[in-house]
Amino acid sequence: MPSSHPGELIVEPVSRQDHLLQVLRVPDPRKPRGRRYPLAALIAVAVCAVLPGAKGFTAIGQWAAESTTHTLTILGMVRDAADGATFRRTFARLGADLLDQVLGAWAATRLVMVNGLRVISLDGKTLRGARAGTERAPHLVAALCGISTLGQVAVDAKSNEIPAVRDLLGFVDINGAVVTLDAMHTRTDTATTIRAGGAHYVFTVKADNKHLYAQLKELPWKQVPAHSTRDSGHGRKETRTIKTAQVPEWITFEGAAQVAQLRRATWRKKSKDSVKRKSVEVVYLITSADHRVAPALVLSGWVRRHWGIENKLHHVRDVTYDEDRSQVRTGSAPQVMAALRNTAIGLLRAAGFDNIAEANRHMIRDEARPLRLLQT
Repeated sequence: MPSSHPGELIVEPVSRQDHLLQVLRVPDPRKPRGRRYPLAALIAVAVCAVLPGAKGFTAIGQWAAESTTHTLTILGMVRDAADGATFRRTFARLGADLLDQVLGAWAATRLVMVNGLRVISLDGKTLRGARAGTERAPHLVAALCGISTLGQVAVDAKSNEIPAVRDLLGFVDINGAVVTLDAMHTRTDTATTIRAGGAHYVFTVKADNKHLYAQLKELPWKQVPAHSTRDSGHGRKETRTIKTAQVPEWITFEGAAQVAQLRRATWRKKSKDSVKRKSVEVVYLITSADHRVAPALVLSGWVRRHWGIENKLHHVRDVTYDEDRSQVRTGSAPQVMAALRNTAIGLLRAAGFDNIAEANRHMIRDEARPLRLLQT
């Protein structure tokens, strides 16, 4: 969406052949006088530093200082290496939403289609360590498709995730995709936005949506055929049972075609006496995709992929990158760091790494390895 207004992002078409260094075009918040390093070079160096595990600006500056002149030159830093303070000052003023759009547009060209469909999961996360004084900690909503983060927006301090999700849907390409969201977003206006964008939605329905939840719960589920899958690993076993039905006429929800009941039974083994604990969760779903597009087990897989955003993205940012204890707080810097982590995690998964901590250790042993990922 090209724009001629000063300070606005100009998103140019991105091809599959473009590597990340070619698309880092973000409006520079600095005054022309006194600029020492190109903005694109600072972003590229920061991504390269986060790939081996840099958690803050000091660590990013150290990675730059320890890199060879050859590497820095390729990244666009033609002078001596920038220090941590330079990254901190610049990223605190950077348009973080715009950076997320550029990185997301590039990530979208790396997606692998599954049966002709993309499943895009939207979910929010609070940056707890970035809370300053009495202000609320920044809260971000991200869109994850497979291994790639397609975009991210900040939630207004005086609002909640609902309008932020609509903002995110406004610049993420959802045409022909399936969008999954949790119960907070089970609203007709959000459903309208998704359908207008050419996508199908899958919403979770819980008790806080009293009327719709009661309607779904009262359906004769005992008479509906069940489909089950089983999984095990990490000291637990899980059975997932789904029942689907055409949406009844008396349920009036924008564009709805199917409803479902999903039952998840989990057995976890205690470490001391090996006694198994069982927990059962039952949720209801409503989707605009009919049974031809989303048969029962396909719909179950979409929901499971939605729950995966917590493990594949947010958990990794918390545990591996220690995000919740990060002291980065000034201006846009917390969101910029989150964007850099999202990009690094996507690049590492695309390179075949399932364990991001192991990938960080692999990257840190050779400065050419992060550089090669940016050029792939």
